[in-house]
This record gives sequence, structure tokens and C-alpha cells, in this order.
Amino acid sequence: MSKSLQAIRGMNDILPEQTPAWRYLETTFATLLDGYGYKEIRLPILEFTELFARGIGEGTDVVDKEMYTFLDRNGESLTLRPEGTAGCVRAVLEHGLTGGGQVQKLWYTGPMFRYEKPQKGRYRQFHQIGVEVFNLPGPDIDAELIIMTARLWRQLGIDDAVTLQLNSLGSSEARAAYRDALVDYLKQHFDQLDEDSQRRLTTNPLRILDSKNAQTQALLTDAPTLSDYLDEESRAHFEGLKARLEAAGIEYTINPKLVRGLDYYGRTVFEWVTDKLGAQGTVCAGGRYDGLITQFGGKPTPGVGFAMGVERLVLMLETLNKIPAELSRPMDIYLCTFGEAAELAGLALAEQLRTALPSLRLAVNAGSGSFKSQFKKADKSGAWFALILGEDELAQRQVGLKPLRNDSAQEMVDWDQLSARLHDSLQQQTSAHSESE
Repeated sequence: MSKSLQAIRGMNDILPEQTPAWRYLETTFATLLDGYGYKEIRLPILEFTELFARGIGEGTDVVDKEMYTFLDRNGESLTLRPEGTAGCVRAVLEHGLTGGGQVQKLWYTGPMFRYEKPQKGRYRQFHQIGVEVFNLPGPDIDAELIIMTARLWRQLGIDDAVTLQLNSLGSSEARAAYRDALVDYLKQHFDQLDEDSQRRLTTNPLRILDSKNAQTQALLTDAPTLSDYLDEESRAHFEGLKARLEAAGIEYTINPKLVRGLDYYGRTVFEWVTDKLGAQGTVCAGGRYDGLITQFGGKPTPGVGFAMGVERLVLMLETLNKIPAELSRPMDIYLCTFGEAAELAGLALAEQLRTALPSLRLAVNAGSGSFKSQFKKADKSGAWFALILGEDELAQRQVGLKPLRNDSAQEMVDWDQLSARLHDSLQQQTSAHSESE
């Protein structure tokens, strides 16, 4: 017998009962971004491999071990995007969006792909919401991005479950000097490093700072610190950022080992972390990448941004029970019709109600069925009310209105009064439901 078809490991279906939480998060975030003046950009899932090798950096785990890369029929090396920043930078360069110093505040959302061990909150196909800002060099825009994410946590009701960590990576020259000092120190303790850190010592030594190995972390206690190598401009930028966050009432912790996993970051880096998801604690991360556009052949252009993992945030909302209860109820009204004439009239009636009440969630019974079977479907739909339309009701131009979530009696409502009656009934039901919670 042939093997049954199933999804690729680490690439998951998002089922109908799960999508309301996703839509809630995405809609909340899109509305927030609109309010701050950010515009959506939609980017390809596939890019030339060179884009990520140049942008993310050779020697990083993402480029060396995690990308889905293949040759197409023309022999071109293509890669499923492992992150969004490089593609966004490519797009603004290709279309001249940052020419002449134009400020761009952009956001995007969609699937990303990395070949890594699937675990709770970490998948091979995962989804991100990202924000990128170009041609604003000061700490004020860094602060705005962080303040904006803090507002999102408040709107989602998870602000007491996340904390902000900050660091500054300084200029490329400062990082190079620090890198040399760090490598010199770690070479003296090479045999005590874990295998991954030994490899990173020659490829990406700054990533050793966030090693999860306890012995390696113990060695780092006496290692040189990046803050001692910061250039004066980066130090002033960082002080300006901290001052603005403090003015806005945003609490933060300085994490000198926060370096991020991508080579293009410089100066500000930040992460929002939580202890509610086990080992996978980062829910939003970003920073400044002023040299990235130059790496791609463009003119020097300041850039800063962040990305947040949708799966992890949805998991947080579920774990903390912060998904609004009304999202799980798909229907307000279920319309039952009996007889061919009532079925035809019911279609017209349903459309009239949808026009009169644009936010109404109304399902019309399909497939005919007995009174008992249709009422069973109505109850299963989760609707507050059932509408009953048969031959007798049709002759009198009335509709039966039956509450499904309590024992109240059915009432008859004239067609021309139905939309107003439904509006009032649904408001009363919603109010009663809110009070009971």
C-alpha cells in the first residue's frame, strides 16, 4: 500500500479552528501600523541565493546550514526566503524607493523557510510580520519601533508577559576591533568551548556570546565586553535611544551578549522575550542595519527594522488565554428553510439582511433536510439564533426567530422589521455574554 500523503515535517497546516487567532493578530497589527503611517509591501517568496549570501552573511548558521536552496531549470541558484529584510532592501533598491533620501516606512507579512529541527514554536515554514524603515538615521526612529511594539503587546493583553532587552553593536570598525579581542581571548580557552562555538570562532565569533552551552557562558564571564569598544557616535546614539524609551515609560534591560544572528546589524539591536514559551523565548527582534543597502550596491542609506514570529505570538495568546472569545463563534444567525418556495425566498432574505447589517454572520442551510436535521445543524454552527422560514411563514411574510443559547420561546417577526429586530437581539446577546465573562 502506498504511503499516505502528509505535510512535510516542520511545515504545518493552519486549520479552520486556528485561523481566527491568526487573523486577530494580523488585523490588530495591520491596524496599529496604519495608525503609525506604515505602508504594506508584498515580497516574493523566492529570491536569488546571492541576495541572502551577501545580505545575511557567509558563515552565519542561516546561510551555511538552514536555507532551502536549489537550482531551477535555467541553472540559477534560488532560495526560499529565510527572512524578510534582505528581500525588502532588494525591492526598495530595484524600484528606487529610497532615492533622493526618500523616507520609507514599510511592513510585510508571510511565510519564511529555514531547515532546522522542528520544535514547539519553531518550524521549517514559519510566518513573520516585519517592519523596515529607510533614510532615518537617528535614535528617534529606533525608539518609535520599540514603542510601537510595546503598544501592540498592550493591545493584545500580553504586555506583562514580555520584557525588552537592548544592546548596541557599534560601528563596523568598533565591531571588528572587538571581534579581534574576543577571538584572542577565546583562543586561549579553545579546548573548553563547545563544538558549535569552536566552529563559530573562525566564521562568526560574535554568535558565541549567545551560546546556550553553560560551560561556554562561564568562560565568557571574563571575556572582553562590546561596550568597551563602542565608538562615540554609537554610544551617543544608544544614549539617545535609552532617553527616549525612558521618556515613553518603556522599561528595558541592557544585555551585553545580545548580538542577533545576522551579519548586517550595527548599533541598535533589541529583542522582546518571554518566559511563557519554554526555550523559545524571543517573540520579536530587530535592530539597525545602516550598511546593508551599500552591501547591495546602493548609496549609503540608514535602515532599521524588526520581525516577529506569528506562530510564537499565537502560541502566547493561546497560552495566556488572550484570544477574544467571540472569535471562536463563527455565526450569529442560521437560516432554516422548508420547501422549495421558502428556499428561494430565503436566499433573497439572507442577502437583504447582509446588506442591512454588514457585520452580520449569517449561514443559510444548504442541502435541505428535515426540521430536526436543520435545527441540529443550526445548533452545531454556534449561532445565537435560528431563523425559520417555511410555507406558512412565507405566506404571512413573517420569519420565526428562535434563540439557540437559552430556553426563550420562538417569536414571529415581520419581514420589514426583521433587520432591526436582529440588530437589537444581537446587541442584547453580546452584552449579556460579556457580563457573564
